[in-house]
Amino acid sequence: MIEEFVGQLRKELASGLPGLEAQMQMAPARLSDIKRDFKHKEPPRESAVLILFYEAQGKIHFPLMVRPIYPGVHSGQISFPGGKFELTDYNLEETALRETEEEIGIPREQVKVVGQLSAHYIPPSNFNIEPYIGYLKEKPVFVKDEKEVDEVLEVRLDDLLDENLRKSKLIRPYQGVEIKAPYFDIQDKVVWGATAMILSELIEVIKQTPYIHE
Repeated sequence: MIEEFVGQLRKELASGLPGLEAQMQMAPARLSDIKRDFKHKEPPRESAVLILFYEAQGKIHFPLMVRPIYPGVHSGQISFPGGKFELTDYNLEETALRETEEEIGIPREQVKVVGQLSAHYIPPSNFNIEPYIGYLKEKPVFVKDEKEVDEVLEVRLDDLLDENLRKSKLIRPYQGVEIKAPYFDIQDKVVWGATAMILSELIEVIKQTPYIHE
């Protein structure tokens, strides 16, 4: 199943991306205000994340991570494995693979990269994210970095495609700010912000594949 799905996905990625319009379907209501609130003197820092597909129990899955609680704008949030570009990285694809290995223990040489989605900018942390898509031929064994990851969520792709899991609520991401935001209710976790917006574009790509009709 995984090889067939990835083949379909690769074909759609090569034919063009839905881009910002698809991302905005899951954008917080105050996204434009947030961008105005954060006026950074430095250019955005380049970073990359990995959407990693694998097959388990006859279904396509991918991991998300629950971040630890810490003094920062992304404390406790749910994200893809990934992080900032380092000078030792050959490119941002390598960044995504390296960070995935460091955070959830997946050896980079086992990951086959399929393509990438549209870049996404995060105003609070001033990061520009390049989302890459990869897959594994076998179900992975996750080994989380205890400092970086509280929990690994193994998400079924079919659940992500369930429209009933798209909800909306008031979210308080940091002190003094309240945002009306759409989110994915995944395993009783609130997946919102950049992660939800990237997933929104991914869903639109998958909708164009035969997988959605199987």
